[in-house]
Amino acid sequence: MKAKMKQFLVNAALRLGYEVEIHRRPVRSETSRHRDLLQPYCQGYGCDIGFGGDPISAEAIRVDLPTPYTSVGPFKVQLGGDCRNLHWFGDDVLDFVYSSHLLEDFPEPEIITILAEWSRALKPGGRMVLLLPDQQRYLNACRKNGQGPNPHHSMDHFSLAALRPLIARLPCLREVAAYPNLGEYSFAVVLEKLSAVRASPG
Repeated sequence: MKAKMKQFLVNAALRLGYEVEIHRRPVRSETSRHRDLLQPYCQGYGCDIGFGGDPISAEAIRVDLPTPYTSVGPFKVQLGGDCRNLHWFGDDVLDFVYSSHLLEDFPEPEIITILAEWSRALKPGGRMVLLLPDQQRYLNACRKNGQGPNPHHSMDHFSLAALRPLIARLPCLREVAAYPNLGEYSFAVVLEKLSAVRASPG
């Protein structure tokens, strides 16, 4: 309600010919909200995919689009490209792969292919740490806070319950930890790579 009233007043002032200087609070990354919980799973040589300016740690290799569509921190892209193809990394070389609020932007069939590619680059025993939005809780939070939802989200039913059957199709991964209710709308799952067998979405 407060956000709608502020926008109404700004629009009214603009229509009357006034210049309006809008002071916005800095946007906090989802990673920053849950770093203390998730960073301990991200040890060694690894990457943060789709980091948006705020990686899980300063040591993580920063992977994102060459021109990211969001910026919530000062760190620059080191490897610019498509998260569906980690061509920079060989098989079984990373200790961790971390990603925050990225997979929900893809259609369900692509998510399995993406997870297979990310797991390919992980060493056996390496960790995949995923911080993601529960879409229905996210939409509720948007309504409550008077903001529009992210148009990139592709699945109305995206959630930990919806993700688990997709993960189960990759037998080289096993769940080692899950946090179903983080903050207003996030959840996290930590996966471990079991073997050096190439992951294929079966």
